[in-house]
Amino acid sequence: MTRRKAAVLASALLLSLGSGALATPATADPPRYSTGRQTSDVIDAIEHSAHTLRSTEPGRSLRDLDALGRMVGDAEVVGLGEATHGSRDFFRMKHRVFRYLVEEKGFRAFSLELPWSSGLRLNEYVLYGKGDLDRIAREEFQGSYRIWNNADYLNLIRWMRAYNRHHPTGPVRFAGNDMGYAGPELYRRVTDDVARTHPHLTSRISALYAGLAPTTDAGMYMEQYLELPLTERRQRAQRTREAYELLRDESGRQHPWTVQHAKAIHQLAQGYAYDITDDAQAAEMMRYRDQVMAENVVWWHEHTRDRILLSAHNTHVSYDSFDARYPKTQGAVLRDTLGGDYVSIGFSFHSGAFKAFGTDDNVMRTHRVGAAPPDSNEHTLDQPRQRDYFLDLRTAPRVVRAWLSDPRPTWNIGAGWPDPTEYSIALAKAHDILIHLNKVEATTYLGTP
Repeated sequence: MTRRKAAVLASALLLSLGSGALATPATADPPRYSTGRQTSDVIDAIEHSAHTLRSTEPGRSLRDLDALGRMVGDAEVVGLGEATHGSRDFFRMKHRVFRYLVEEKGFRAFSLELPWSSGLRLNEYVLYGKGDLDRIAREEFQGSYRIWNNADYLNLIRWMRAYNRHHPTGPVRFAGNDMGYAGPELYRRVTDDVARTHPHLTSRISALYAGLAPTTDAGMYMEQYLELPLTERRQRAQRTREAYELLRDESGRQHPWTVQHAKAIHQLAQGYAYDITDDAQAAEMMRYRDQVMAENVVWWHEHTRDRILLSAHNTHVSYDSFDARYPKTQGAVLRDTLGGDYVSIGFSFHSGAFKAFGTDDNVMRTHRVGAAPPDSNEHTLDQPRQRDYFLDLRTAPRVVRAWLSDPRPTWNIGAGWPDPTEYSIALAKAHDILIHLNKVEATTYLGTP
């Protein structure tokens, strides 16, 4: 395999921001009917235990989310997934849930499946109004992360900025937690802090970082990095590890943010140091990535004491790994670390549209899928009288919990399409809470097609 092909594979695997999907042709919705006594009992039980969702629009009344607030309880981190990476209804619902958690539950951070350094730039915008949001989005939402450059996420970020103007003593913050990129400003933060607090380490840290900081745009940097020989990528990881461990041992307690920035730089290098042409190594890379994303969320919580809404694909916030390429998920790591202080919320949908880049040509387009097939989770989930609703999978009637504990075909669409992979998911083992939407529509993409 050529380095170019390896780079394409790595980009698809590491930065696909999700998984594949249950493939089915786009057809008209089938009639709503039960497929037997057991299924009918499940539908009846869902109708009696689910809470109707009045809207996905963030500006509407939040009263219908009070029941969701009770389900969340005292959790410190709430993982909120998405069944596609490009449907506006998921993004708008995340905005709405975050507003509720901020206003009613005291949450103070929104953490996205986005590089740590990109999150720092956005945090300075929401806290201080630093920079132009449209420009930040163009520069940071690149490569596969470009899916985030959509009208709905930018509306959420603008709301965060507006909230902070009116609540200067209790601001909300934005955090990235992923490892796909480390911007040049992150290197400068580390070297500037070292020069100020530990000048005797300046020359060593500068030597270890020499030639590593990006000099191109983020998308090109990620692509070119993955074209480097494996031996060079591993040498870079050795250098960034040495820099991180040197700063950790020297000033971990006194300057935790500097150490965390150095750790984020190492996370990038280590993540790209796996041989992704080998299936076992590729799986280990994905294990490492989800571990990193969880660790960064926990670090943010421990050092800011913010209660956090974590936004990622259903695949990542889930407890259960239903994809061999993801040996252990971010949600599973968070549960191991935080116990009951982590709650996972998944999304499902019956039919609709989404933005995704072509897996054959890398071009962003709108795609549409028809009704979920009869043997799927979504086919039955869509039959209760509520059009949109949310359901506590931990306290649902026994017949519902038992039904949702069996794996069934489920929509699970990442950033690329088409993807013929079929997934069988036991939703009750994957999440604590499920939000089901009847139909979804594609978000408005703001990047270059």
